[in-house]
Amino acid sequence: MKNKIILITGASSGIGWSTAKLLSSEGHHLILCGRNKKKLTKLSRELSSKNHILTFDVKNKSDVFNSISSLPIKFKKIDVLINNAGNAHGLDFAHESNISDWEEMIDTNVKGVLYVTKEILNNMVERKSGQIINVGSIAGKESYPKGNVYCASKAAVDKFTEGLRLDLNPFGIRVSAIHPGLVETNFSNVRFKGNKEKAKKIYDGFKPLSSKDVAHCISYMINTPQHVNIADCTILPTDQAGAYVLNKSN
Repeated sequence: MKNKIILITGASSGIGWSTAKLLSSEGHHLILCGRNKKKLTKLSRELSSKNHILTFDVKNKSDVFNSISSLPIKFKKIDVLINNAGNAHGLDFAHESNISDWEEMIDTNVKGVLYVTKEILNNMVERKSGQIINVGSIAGKESYPKGNVYCASKAAVDKFTEGLRLDLNPFGIRVSAIHPGLVETNFSNVRFKGNKEKAKKIYDGFKPLSSKDVAHCISYMINTPQHVNIADCTILPTDQAGAYVLNKSN
């Protein structure tokens, strides 16, 4: 089905950017959300379908609520919410971690998902129609050393998704999560605070997923018939068997 109104958080880069490009090419109308207005404007100009920009930080509850409530009438009936905004900060043993890194991940990866979801839920419930796709991580399924709070934040997304699916079942709302493994985006640059050498080493010796790979899975989840819900999808590079089991022989 074309012409769905789809809200994407974290649209200014990585998975969000690629998903926006693909869904626009399929004829869907997009609400592009992120913190970087310049990047969102660039993306908006590259899209072939109607779109609207919202600039806010998912960590800021009042900004989330005010921004989404300010949508023009033609974008208010959101058919699909893609909670994609998220981050990782640091890769340290728990006793050596920076508490501000922990807070940043909880505020963005958990609270941000809650705030955005809460703001659009009532409209979907009233219409008895809609779809929510939360972008989690293999880290939410299987912890790895030094991942502590990042893994916990993504596990929270996984459990929140399950709870939503149960609560919203009477209203015909589809609720899904997609859990990517290693995807080569700006993710590691953020995690290692701009240390490009460290970030690059994460992807050495094997072929990681691209943001386009994940975008195609999200598109499939959206474009299945209404009676089909891809409730839980884990997508890994062929060289990755789990959260920290990698074949780096290539």
